[in-house]
Amino acid sequence: MNSVAKSDSAARPAGTQVFEAGEANFETDVLQASLETPVLVDFWATWCGPCKTLGPILEKLADEYAGAFKLAKIDCDKEQQLAGMFGVRSIPTVVLIQGGQIVDAFSGALPESQVREFLKRHHVEPAARIEAPAQELDEGTPAVETPQESVVRLQKALADEPDNAGLKLDLALARARGGDTGKAQEALDALPVELAGDDRAKALAALLAMHQSLSAIPAASELLGRVQGDPSDLAAHDGLAVRQLLGGDASAAMDHWLAILAADRNWSDGLARRRLLDAFRIVHDEGLVSATRRKMSSLLF
Repeated sequence: MNSVAKSDSAARPAGTQVFEAGEANFETDVLQASLETPVLVDFWATWCGPCKTLGPILEKLADEYAGAFKLAKIDCDKEQQLAGMFGVRSIPTVVLIQGGQIVDAFSGALPESQVREFLKRHHVEPAARIEAPAQELDEGTPAVETPQESVVRLQKALADEPDNAGLKLDLALARARGGDTGKAQEALDALPVELAGDDRAKALAALLAMHQSLSAIPAASELLGRVQGDPSDLAAHDGLAVRQLLGGDASAAMDHWLAILAADRNWSDGLARRRLLDAFRIVHDEGLVSATRRKMSSLLF
């Protein structure tokens, strides 16, 4: 394996989101960093003509999006093992990593408009737009709604736009948050293909999976007694965390999953890590999610 070439990041303007990546820094600068900020990985080579077309587009967008994502450049000739790990068969190949996981990819030199659409599908948008509320509420609508209030509002909106698949997805998620998992599952099963990769659909699937796992989880009082009697009972920590998350205490739930990671990060095939990644999709508290991502990162890397 060739050694990683020195990054030219020092020569780039301060605040740049573009950097060279290789085996030496992939875990920290790509996987670990993606727990906080999405990372777009560009597999390229100096001899690749289409790479010379796509590369400047990606770098332009990285600067324009001002921190909404980072761009990791991987020279396939120098980093053949990494390219092999990702199954790169043609270049350019671009992979989006979020939360330490591959969420999507494309090959070929897409035009700028299609790259923007690719990012938008995963809610990666320019920083100025990210800071705005995710949804503008009508005048008089409370800033924070209960799930039941959300259901009523979205049902009214759907009456005006009965074919709006996005509203149907929002309604299903609101129903799941309110405990109406039956109708929520029906809506998820009926989603059009183009919404299957939507972050809301992933949050809904994660929430429904949490609810489905309850059938095999004892009552909270029993689990609490087990944890207090034996802090090393990781199954009790996990069960209690699921019940606390669905009961509205996300902070306590995440603490239990972090405790599992601290004791044995590979317990039950990495279940605690998967639970946390699902929780990050479900929970609205960005401050809590960000802080927990950092703690999770420190335990995993």
